[in-house]
Amino acid sequence: MKRSSTARAITLEPPRPGADQARDATVLARLAALKTMSVVELKAEWRRLFGTEAPNNSRSFLELRLAYRIQELTYGGPSRETIRLLDALADELDGKPRRKAMIADPRKPIAGTRFVREWNGVGHTITVLRDGYDWQGRTYKSLSAIARAITGVRWNGWRFFGIRANERGEQ
Repeated sequence: MKRSSTARAITLEPPRPGADQARDATVLARLAALKTMSVVELKAEWRRLFGTEAPNNSRSFLELRLAYRIQELTYGGPSRETIRLLDALADELDGKPRRKAMIADPRKPIAGTRFVREWNGVGHTITVLRDGYDWQGRTYKSLSAIARAITGVRWNGWRFFGIRANERGEQ
């Protein structure tokens, strides 16, 4: 007899604020308690939550970082996508271009999309490329750069081409 097995991916969503009033009340109480603690008590809480000694004696730093940690442990930390984006931004800041392709504006239309705009009686057609925009055979990094080349003044590229926020993927 053959057994068939199907693999099921189980995704565990972290609890969200507002989903459980008891959990939220506990978190709020812990956050409020931070304000009443002495610096010595805040450093003890740091050791309990982080497993290391507190890096400094700044009350405001300890309160803010502990408040974040309490919420992080309760509700979950940043998503994998957010962590990847932050890593890519850090790499770009450090001058490491290897993951620059990951930093893409989610509002940007798919490659091949065309924008048409008339300015002073002249029609302009812009084509979206994978890594920028094409106008008159020249590649630009942004629509704003094209709008400036057309008009001679600074424009928000999305506005110049009449693209509203919800058309760019924003809610």
